[in-house]
Amino acid sequence: MIGWEDRVLFRHYLDEGMTKTAIAERLGISRRTVSRWITKGELDRDPDEPPRYKARPAVPRKLDAYRSIIAARLEEYPKLSSVRLLEEIRAAGYEGGYTQLKEYVRQVRPRPPEDPVVRFETAPGRQAQVDFADFLFPWGRRYALMVVLGYSRLLWARFFKQKDMRALLEGLEAAFAYFGGVPQELLFDQMRSVITKDGRLNGEKLVTNAEFVRFAAHYDFRVRACRPYRARTKGKVERPISYLRDNFVYGRDLLNDGDLDAQLGRWLERTANVRVHATLKEQPVLRFERDERTLLQPLPARPYHSLVLDRRPRRSGDTQIYAPTVPALAVERRPLSHYAELVGGAP
Repeated sequence: MIGWEDRVLFRHYLDEGMTKTAIAERLGISRRTVSRWITKGELDRDPDEPPRYKARPAVPRKLDAYRSIIAARLEEYPKLSSVRLLEEIRAAGYEGGYTQLKEYVRQVRPRPPEDPVVRFETAPGRQAQVDFADFLFPWGRRYALMVVLGYSRLLWARFFKQKDMRALLEGLEAAFAYFGGVPQELLFDQMRSVITKDGRLNGEKLVTNAEFVRFAAHYDFRVRACRPYRARTKGKVERPISYLRDNFVYGRDLLNDGDLDAQLGRWLERTANVRVHATLKEQPVLRFERDERTLLQPLPARPYHSLVLDRRPRRSGDTQIYAPTVPALAVERRPLSHYAELVGGAP
């Protein structure tokens, strides 16, 4: 933009009949600038008027052809993540990058700021956090048991029809097999299958379910529980529950339990455990293999034999937890007169 003093000098030089080259030399600018000022009418504009700029033409982007798909998906599923949208539009032929998609989604679907959670980091092999999450599918309600290693954030999950002791023990055994070992301690919320009574707020003790105490002794881990009304201390598993809900379940076509299990397994291997973790800035599986796998406690030589659960699996593929064999007792049948004689009376 030409200043007021330059404009006055410019007009004076033009009135004097100076050439554009001479004016450019006097004002210390290029001859092209002099020509542009004359062409754009800078000499006739009021000094207090803001400069006039032409809007730059829009630059075509690879994402433009897929905005209608993104808009339709966000209209149906407003919380669908940019990662999921990238998968879907790439399947439709998109060849652009993730950054421009993420920025576009941020503009069209603002997210409210999340409530910050202070997380305490644990040493490798030290702790895993455990919790159930409820999901409602077209074929019924299911409960996802999630186990997260505190150091590496390696995640294991499985859906169950019920949220009970049997599902918990089956799930933990499968999780330990998946990790190839057992952490030193497991942290729970006030889970009924684990915590019978928590009177710590009143100076009393934490009472743990007797069956779960035997299970913990078999696998040699300590049981820890969040204090009442302090579930946020389990932040490492609370965030993956939201991640499972938003990135895996939300907006995904699922047919039945078998399809649910199959897609969940692929999601854990191809997405959840190989993504760059937002807090750790590296992949959970790499952090696990490098630092944590060898520090987990070894699996016991034999499976756990429950004292209260039967041996029948609920559906194909479920881990079997065996009850001890109870010998059958032979009962001798006798007439009532015999028992009357034993007590000294008649029937």
